[in-house]
Amino acid sequence: MGNTAAFFDIDGTLFRNSLMIEHFKKMIRYEVIDPALWYNRLKDSYSEWEKRYGYFDDYMDELVEVYVKELKGINKAYIEFIASQVININWDKVYRYTRARIKWHKEQGHMIFFISGAPDFLVEKMADKYQVTAYKATEYIVDENNNFTGEVVRMWDSENKQKAISQLVNRFAVDLDASYSYGDTTGDLSMLKIVGHPVAVNPIKKLLVAIKQDEELYDKTTIVVERKDLIYKLSPAVELIEL
Repeated sequence: MGNTAAFFDIDGTLFRNSLMIEHFKKMIRYEVIDPALWYNRLKDSYSEWEKRYGYFDDYMDELVEVYVKELKGINKAYIEFIASQVININWDKVYRYTRARIKWHKEQGHMIFFISGAPDFLVEKMADKYQVTAYKATEYIVDENNNFTGEVVRMWDSENKQKAISQLVNRFAVDLDASYSYGDTTGDLSMLKIVGHPVAVNPIKKLLVAIKQDEELYDKTTIVVERKDLIYKLSPAVELIEL
């Protein structure tokens, strides 16, 4: 018998926003990133999302493209200095449900892993705040002078998250059938499928549809929705209302 573990996505599952978005805003404030990029490249897609005409994924895709390009050539030490400020300000702006689950898993003696598509220099500091066992995140490559090359090894898709979990399972002798996972998007789908106790936290529509289409996953998944001061536990049979 192996060790019981809990795998947590961060953005949208634990943290109520996006660590990268918070870092991006701080980089603009420090004028490391030209503020004009916000108005010329991102404001429209953000406004569409904010008004609920557009989709968050579309806004994030544009932001990631700008973010990665603008970090190229900047020294990692400076980026990490700003990242530390972001985490110190935002680390506890999380959902009550997942914060309580982290506490519960620690009380049970379970291992805790963060599996996140956010940049590694942010996730590392978030992992330290919550004293987790280990983490996997999108790796931002640096050159011999410790400057970002503009290359990333992504961790925001389901396939790469599954590879990351497999590495952790082998390293820490994890019993997947006894373990838990928490995610909110289709990027977390493999993470939910692979464990005995998957929980979809505030899932997007695409994730809920994917769960409904997978009989085995459907039978074992719990849906949790947190709004204001209430936490709802639902079955995957919850009705989807088309707007």
